[in-house]
Amino acid sequence: MLTTLQTSYTDTRAGDLAWCLGGGPLPALAVRDLPLSGDGRAPDGRPAGTLQLRLLGASHQVVIAAGPGDCLETVACMPGRRNPLPARVAEQVSGWEYEFAARIETHPPHMFAARAQEILALVGGHPRGLAGVFPGDPSAFTALFAYGSADRVLWRTWHAYPQEGRLVCTRSALVVRSQVESAPNPAARCAMARPTAP
Repeated sequence: MLTTLQTSYTDTRAGDLAWCLGGGPLPALAVRDLPLSGDGRAPDGRPAGTLQLRLLGASHQVVIAAGPGDCLETVACMPGRRNPLPARVAEQVSGWEYEFAARIETHPPHMFAARAQEILALVGGHPRGLAGVFPGDPSAFTALFAYGSADRVLWRTWHAYPQEGRLVCTRSALVVRSQVESAPNPAARCAMARPTAP
């Protein structure tokens, strides 16, 4: 699903993005709710879980309610947080194994525009995708897509900064731990390392 975001471009630099696991949903400009299939289907036929993709401008949130517990990932310019985006994170959260990786691509203007259109075509036509383009620049966008089931969810995101020629790319995975430990939901954790170039 491709949409035009009804807002001005606010996150101005790739280096302004930070990562956070946990916390609550932030106001979104576009939302896509997706069912997750799996063996844990409810008796009334409801999906085994849900996945919500949220565009927050040049930022995103992914919210999962499935398997052993809920998980919320945020990659955004967060007021008061100066920690840069991490290159890699591996955590255990609410009965899940969570992994996150980020990298920054840098392209000259003509290549950046081509790469932007390639990603928008992929995500805009994906049945489990959500992409938002900012008015005035077709290369300024945020895009996400996800796939998986109630016990294994994977997603990718792209945050475009055409004025810098930089594209922040992330990959995340959430897999049910083989031996689930009962533990309360963790407090929000945020980034502490800078991503490396591919």
